This record gives sequence, C-alpha cells and structure tokens, in this order.
Amino acid sequence: MPDAALAALALPGFWWLAATIAVAGIVRGFTGFGSALIFVPVAGLFLTAPQVVATITLLGVASTAALLPRAWRQGDRGEVALLVLAALPTVPLGLAVMEHLDGEAVRWIVAGVATITLGALVSGWRSVRAASIPTLLAIGAAAGLIGGMTGLTGPVVILFYLAGQGAVQSVRANTILFLAALDVVIVTNLLLSGITTINVVWLAALLGVPYFVTTMIGQRLFHPSHERLYRRAALAVIALAVVAGLPIWT
Repeated sequence: MPDAALAALALPGFWWLAATIAVAGIVRGFTGFGSALIFVPVAGLFLTAPQVVATITLLGVASTAALLPRAWRQGDRGEVALLVLAALPTVPLGLAVMEHLDGEAVRWIVAGVATITLGALVSGWRSVRAASIPTLLAIGAAAGLIGGMTGLTGPVVILFYLAGQGAVQSVRANTILFLAALDVVIVTNLLLSGITTINVVWLAALLGVPYFVTTMIGQRLFHPSHERLYRRAALAVIALAVVAGLPIWT
C-alpha cells in the first residue's frame, strides 16, 4: 500500500471520520443533502480547514456516482445551471478567505452556518413566491462563497429548496445536481491552487468506500411518501454533528 495511504490510515481520528462519513452517506442518499453538515464539524476536530474542504469535496465524487443518474432525470437542470453559474466566481474567493483564516475561526463559522441552517429548517419557514433569476443567482453566489470557505456546499441551497413549495422528489434531485456540480468547481480550484495534496486524496479515497456504500443504502430507503421522516431524520443527525464539532470541545 502506498505510504500516503498508510499515513491516511494512521491519521488520529481516522476511524471517527470513517464512522461519521458512513452516517453522512445514509443521510445524503436518503435526503440528497446533509453529508457536509454532518462531516465537516466533526472533521474539524482532526483536520486543518484546507484538509476538511478538500476531503469533503473529493468525497462528493463518491456520492455523485451513486446519486446523479436518478437526479439527472428528475431535476430542473436549467434552474440548477443558473445556481452553478453564479457560484463559479465566488468559490475561489471563498477558498482565498479560508486560507487566511485561523482554523478555529473556520470551525466557528462552520458551526454558525450549520446552526442557522438547522434552525431555519426546524422552524418550518416557508417561502410562497417562486424564485426570480436574480434570486437564483444570489443564492448560487452565496453557496459558492460559503462552500469554498468552509466546505459546506449545501446550506444556502438546501434552505432555499426546503423553504419552497416544490415536491420532495424535485427538492432532492435539484440539491443533488447542484452539489455535484459545485464539488467539481471546488475540486478544480483546489487542484489549481495546490491546496490538495496526495495524502488528502488518499484519505478521501479510503473514506469514499464506506461513503459510497451507505449512500446507496440511503437512496434505497428514499421514497417521496416519506417526507416527514425524510426531514426529521436528517435534521436530528445534523444537530448531533453540529454539537460534536463545536470548537469548545478542544
């Protein structure tokens, strides 16, 4: 086995990361989102901010392979394309901010973003208006900035879709499509900037095995009629991850 792979296995907290991403995979497969909200706060206990961002975005490849075919058929690709277009210039800006922030500051930002998102979802807030093109572009830009800065690629878009009136099947599909595209954008920027190292690539590859398997399990569990369970299960696990990842524990 390559030295970089052995180093990843020997990383303090590796098995905690593996267990966390396995849980995140079930939630991601079932809901279409939530893996970063679960993994990033816990990963911040063991990895630097650049490593966290690089690992979760590389792991997105594993979940994309499992979820993209169905989402491609069911999603609104035109709407998602507008979101991704707006995120393109803000991802590198977010990465630049992340590189200049203290690791603990990034963890507090992660906790804050995750908590605000969770609170809005738990409150049951809903929007009755259809989103305009400027609104879609603003949402995509904000998602790109936060995703590049923290690795949390989904909160802004998740809140937007879950606050709307769309059917749960459409919400899930559009979220999967956007997160898949944004992962590609972030990984490309990471490679161009030199932030990603071979050790991080091997860490993501090793964690990608349980992630892919549990994502497939989560997708098999999904059914549009399970909307109430769909929301409650994801929110409960995300809440636990936010508490576990608070910087006050270390």
